[in-house]
Amino acid sequence: MESVQYLTDGEVEEFVNDLDKNNDGFVDYEEIVLKLDQVHNEIAPGAKSHHLHHKDVDDEHRHQFLRSVIGWSTYPISRSDLAEVVKGWKVPSLKPERRAEQSNRNYMKSVPLARRLRAYWAVKGPEILFITFVVLTQVAFGTWQMVKYITETQWRAALGWGVVLSKTTAGALYPTMFFLIVSMSKYLPTFARRSSAISHFINWDKTHAFHIKISIVALALATLHAIGHLTGTFLYGSRPAQQDNVAAIFGKDAVPRSYRDYASSLPGWTGIAALGIFWIITLFSIPPVRKWNFEVFQLVHLLMFPMIGFLIAHGLDALLQFPMLGYWLAFPTLLVFLERAHRLLVGFHRIPAEMDILDAETVCIKATIPERRLWPYQAGQYVLLQVPQLSCFQWHPFTIAICEGNTIQIHIKTDGNWSSRLRDLQKETGQSLRCVGIDGPFGAPAQRFYEFDHSLIIGSGIGVTPFSGILKDMQTKADKLLPSSAMPLASTEGFPDSYINQATVSTIDTGQNTPSLRPVNNRTVDFHWIVKEWNSLLWFSDLLNSISCPLSSQLHHNPQVDIQITTHVTQKRKNISTHVFRFLLEIHRTEEHPESRLTGLLNPTNFGRPDLALVMDDHYERMRKLLVSGDGFQNKKRKVGVFFWRIKAFFSITL
Repeated sequence: MESVQYLTDGEVEEFVNDLDKNNDGFVDYEEIVLKLDQVHNEIAPGAKSHHLHHKDVDDEHRHQFLRSVIGWSTYPISRSDLAEVVKGWKVPSLKPERRAEQSNRNYMKSVPLARRLRAYWAVKGPEILFITFVVLTQVAFGTWQMVKYITETQWRAALGWGVVLSKTTAGALYPTMFFLIVSMSKYLPTFARRSSAISHFINWDKTHAFHIKISIVALALATLHAIGHLTGTFLYGSRPAQQDNVAAIFGKDAVPRSYRDYASSLPGWTGIAALGIFWIITLFSIPPVRKWNFEVFQLVHLLMFPMIGFLIAHGLDALLQFPMLGYWLAFPTLLVFLERAHRLLVGFHRIPAEMDILDAETVCIKATIPERRLWPYQAGQYVLLQVPQLSCFQWHPFTIAICEGNTIQIHIKTDGNWSSRLRDLQKETGQSLRCVGIDGPFGAPAQRFYEFDHSLIIGSGIGVTPFSGILKDMQTKADKLLPSSAMPLASTEGFPDSYINQATVSTIDTGQNTPSLRPVNNRTVDFHWIVKEWNSLLWFSDLLNSISCPLSSQLHHNPQVDIQITTHVTQKRKNISTHVFRFLLEIHRTEEHPESRLTGLLNPTNFGRPDLALVMDDHYERMRKLLVSGDGFQNKKRKVGVFFWRIKAFFSITL
């Protein structure tokens, strides 16, 4: 890994100047305490139990912290002596971040084009192949219909070139409508995720985006189909000069045939009705309408069922060919209808629930799920949540953060209209959430986590909650396989060098050079979580502490699964004193209190954006060494999964 650049001489001087308030050339203990209190009030105005300035924390702990970092017994301290002490802390500089960002850009430019193309194809290739398959299917059926109605001249003689346009778009609409309705299903992706081959070919995580795009294509094709009939077929076929040609294809009883006869026929009015409903659904699906009233959006979407009914009836007269569209729509429509009917039923089955506020932007809903469900609940999946106190018609998708037995927890970021109203329930009346409706669970990409022997997870924000439940579930299962007496001591292997190098600042001493205990035949997980500010870690701290491998050798972990967690806080601090004390509070650990005095976490927290290229290179190098470290293990293939959560991309490597 890249060496850490510590505070420059100028930054050290700036920090000392900030402490020496009276400019007498010396720094008193009281001045240091005053600055620490100022920093505490800035970074943690609402003190938590792990903070040194919390009302329940004895002042002796604060003095112990200052003595451990300064290591000075006689005050005042001269500025030069204090500067040497500060340099010994090895605090990372504030300046390298811009250089690191430039380094990342330079690194990407230095990667050969062939390697970038291979990497792009490894991630995007199967998805491109699927989209290509969809487009080729549309083109194939559209071309088939176009060629048929061009080469068979009796159709153009009776109905004009409008029939060619209408039937070409109709041919393309057959697979388009199939994929459109299938993309609305939740059950199909959940079932299909069991096959890694299918999931590699079809990106189930983008079904929503695919549904929007395929809907736009379907609306365009349907509109062109209607234009071909209304301005071409109906107009041309109603002319007196074409009546003999019309009789040749429809029969003598079909003529004379006026424009109104075409429009009022079963294919005519059902097609117009279906297109009208399609446009209504589209207009009520645009973002402003969804933001204005989500219930209207979801209720209007139910019009798709009469629309599908009209489409099936549209071809029943078989005027131009046998009713092919009904066969394309039968399976996906039945599937989606059964899903909606099931959702309606579970909406009436209310589940007792309670809600807790985790931080300024996050709430947690806890519910005990019924024993009988279509699918077994698993950490990392998602459910559709209904809160009857807010609306009986709104269902929103949320990831299962924790799943223990029949109890699930859902973490919700309250940055939307519905979620803000959910939070207001707690604000206005306290513990007011009484019950919820839950439909699911449904498949999610995090489920593939269990397929890999070694995993590297890089995620940001609340989007990492799928992995929180998976890690907890993995740890719980591993603990059941091993007696507590057999759990060895943890090592510091896997922690960043920049963190371990701070031993002179921290009061922790492992007392021995413990060899790496990363398990050879079981799972290893490196989890890097990126947040804007450390407050975002608080709601997650208990879970992280229960599964992380702590730095202290006095704590234990399970060799069945080795989980190394590193959090990264990207919020910049311009004040040098805030930056320095924030760093010192983070790394200050004691045997009595092994959690960070800043974050309350056992795992290390770094400040600034991680160098993702170096993180991945380091992970790869350690996995490579691990592959040849055991007896005969070098002959066994191990799958390494790399998960980017909210940072684009997901891929796996078989070593």
